Amino acid sequence: MNIFGVLTMIGGLAMFLYGMHVMGDGLARTSGGKLEQILEKFTSSPLKAVLLGAGVTAVIQSSSATTVMVVGFVNSGIMKLGQAVGIIMGANIGTTVTSWLLSLTGIQGDNIVLELLKPSSFTPVLAIIGVAMILFTKSTRSKDIGTIMMGFAVLMFGMETMSGAVEPLAKVPEFTRLFTMFENPILGVIAGTVLTAVIQSSSASVGILQALCRTGAVTYSSAIPIIMGQNIGTCITALLSGIGATKNAKRAALVHFYFNLIGTVLFMVVFYSANALIDFAFMGQAASVAGIAVVHSCFNIAATLILIPFRNGLVKLATLTIPDYEEESKTEVHVLDERFLERPSFAVAQAKKAALQMAETSKEAFMISVGLFKKYDESVVERIKELEGVVDHYEDEIGTYLMKIGNAELSQEDSQSVSLILHCIGDFERISDHAYNIMETATQFHKKDQKFSDKARAELKIYHKALKDIVDMTFEAFANSDLNLAVCVEPLEEVIDTLNDEIKKKHIKRLRKGKCTIELGFILTDLITNFERVADHCSNIAVCLIQIHADGYEMHEYLDKLKEEENQFFTQKYKEYRKKYELPS
Repeated sequence: MNIFGVLTMIGGLAMFLYGMHVMGDGLARTSGGKLEQILEKFTSSPLKAVLLGAGVTAVIQSSSATTVMVVGFVNSGIMKLGQAVGIIMGANIGTTVTSWLLSLTGIQGDNIVLELLKPSSFTPVLAIIGVAMILFTKSTRSKDIGTIMMGFAVLMFGMETMSGAVEPLAKVPEFTRLFTMFENPILGVIAGTVLTAVIQSSSASVGILQALCRTGAVTYSSAIPIIMGQNIGTCITALLSGIGATKNAKRAALVHFYFNLIGTVLFMVVFYSANALIDFAFMGQAASVAGIAVVHSCFNIAATLILIPFRNGLVKLATLTIPDYEEESKTEVHVLDERFLERPSFAVAQAKKAALQMAETSKEAFMISVGLFKKYDESVVERIKELEGVVDHYEDEIGTYLMKIGNAELSQEDSQSVSLILHCIGDFERISDHAYNIMETATQFHKKDQKFSDKARAELKIYHKALKDIVDMTFEAFANSDLNLAVCVEPLEEVIDTLNDEIKKKHIKRLRKGKCTIELGFILTDLITNFERVADHCSNIAVCLIQIHADGYEMHEYLDKLKEEENQFFTQKYKEYRKKYELPS
């Protein structure tokens, strides 16, 4: 094999690895984060978890990616360690799909059906269709499907190129002796482990082994230990992702390692003990491409079937390795984990979930702050201070996370979601600030032993009801991306502005009649001003939701158009709300 053969082999390997990467990314984008959301939610039974882990891995073509995702789930508290075990086991089964796809390169025969199944026959067609979809379609989904086709075509072409380049090695005695050395099970396992750890993909390392099998120099006695080692080497990605994570996340990575290590040891002991007694005849035969796929699948399925009843034992082993020696301090926002950034669609979905948690926290702070005027409680004051700090932390974490997502290639829908969340988290944070202001006003009101008049209390009760309704309506519209609900916010915000002016005027009348004090007037003004500001932020959120889905509406342009007299919907809703929240005379 000359220098040009080496270059051809390296080029084939590069195309093979790149094709696998492109195809996996295309599949992940096409799923839109739904696969990961399924993993997150549907892990109620061990069998279901195994099947889901296998299915998701078969689609995204990477057990490492699935396992890293699971480590992220555990790190964020989304998934319990016990739930993760089944998915990790299933991921090992799902990764064998790649070896079966690559086994198509070993198809031999002149039959028309067999000829059509050969990658050399159908990959050029896939490549042409894929390029056409990428270049000539505007749909993001169509482009992603085209990317999958191109990735698969490049993957298969790289496999064919690599296989063709290494075929001359069959005549090189040193190459043959190298694989004779790997017939020693321990050396073979070490070789497979090192190769897979370097390229961080068991699918890719199995593919390389399948390409080498085309030389005829690789026997099953050499290939089987290497395959065992590849399953151990693939754990390196998850172990690395566990660095700096919570104890449970590190344990999830260790469960993956222990599962593959114990499975390998058990298989090796049983298989080689049986071989010593029976002397398997196929061990000296040249391994075929399909044969490698069979061994790879049989090992992973057998290991899962044997070890799934002992899944709790794996968890205990990981817990013994990383004990609960101290309580962890966790400051990160739950659900947000940088491991999810590898799957941008899912990362956006998690950011939306964090924004909803932020919204609920902000809403809770506001709702309980108003109650302090009715019944003052120091524990509620402390709770509001705590919630305001949490909301501030949410804003920092979500904003930083979204900026990192922004560097990825996003679909139009995900891009809209990122813009919406970035705009709205500032309003959620300001609502919690107003809750804090209301709490301070209530504290002042309590310390000075002030009391509102009966009429003032009746007016504030109606004002508070209107404000509660606009907050509920806005937050529900944001949570469900409900534009029909969002368009109802602005008419209510206008009514709240009117209520604010009317309450001020009524207060001035009472002040002139001596039924109210100036000091109490300051407290009332502070309270209703914060009320009005909360309504303004609700309006910002609703308009932003409408604006982003309308693809470019300017906020002021939208508000001006909305309030024009000919806008019958706005006028009708305004009258409805005006009547509903009418102040007592």
